[in-house]
Amino acid sequence: MSYDVSDFQKQVIDRSFSVPVLVDFWAEWCGPCKVLGPILERLAAQNQGRWELTKLNTEEHTEIASKYQIQSIPNVKLFVDGSVVDQFVGALPEYQIQAWLQKAVPGKNRKLIEQAEAFIVAGDEKTAREMLEKLPPTDPDYTLVRVLHARTLLFDNPAEAAAIVADMDEPKHAERLDTIRTIAHLREAALHPERLPDGESRALYFSAVQSLFARDFGAALGKFIQLIRQDRYFDDDGSRKACIAIFRVLGEEHTLTRQYRREFSSALY
Repeated sequence: MSYDVSDFQKQVIDRSFSVPVLVDFWAEWCGPCKVLGPILERLAAQNQGRWELTKLNTEEHTEIASKYQIQSIPNVKLFVDGSVVDQFVGALPEYQIQAWLQKAVPGKNRKLIEQAEAFIVAGDEKTAREMLEKLPPTDPDYTLVRVLHARTLLFDNPAEAAAIVADMDEPKHAERLDTIRTIAHLREAALHPERLPDGESRALYFSAVQSLFARDFGAALGKFIQLIRQDRYFDDDGSRKACIAIFRVLGEEHTLTRQYRREFSSALY
């Protein structure tokens, strides 16, 4: 079977909207390329359609090699939806390539997961949760599925959301995990205000938390920022952490994030 590219736009860019495409940038004079090539071909034959392999000779396709800044070969790039999403350089041993593929190649349910995430952004957590609950634990993207499932429970059942991700320590999901855990902690403050530190700030902090779980995010941000100014480290810097969590929930382009981000920074510095 030939993996050589003849039409990069069709075989790689266009095709990657249907299935992930792995491109092996190589050259005839490159010794390590000759070691890596057969490994990739063997893995491609074994992968059962999860991804496809294309090989591009950098000596014959100099413009494409230049466009993708190929400075050292072998260079392997993974294309998804027309763009490079991951890569590695050098002739890695087969077991390392398999581990890389396991993490880098998105699962077949990627589109459904993206749709679920769009429902979350739109505020329809129930529909997102119903979609995510149908996905099997064997899905390659199941770590993301768990994180998003927890996100759908963030305001309805923060304790369960925190329990879902309790054993997770994934750097690429660090912000999401931190947000889930921060809001779960704030839920505990809402349920048990007597556990909060004593002091004049307790009442305002509790009021801010109540606004948060009423989804009155503007009021919550205003109160938390006021607390940053008057008692920055109340509840272990809780107001700062709460503001960051709210900004992440809303997204950087949300009107409230834009409105309160500068005020938040001003309160901190």
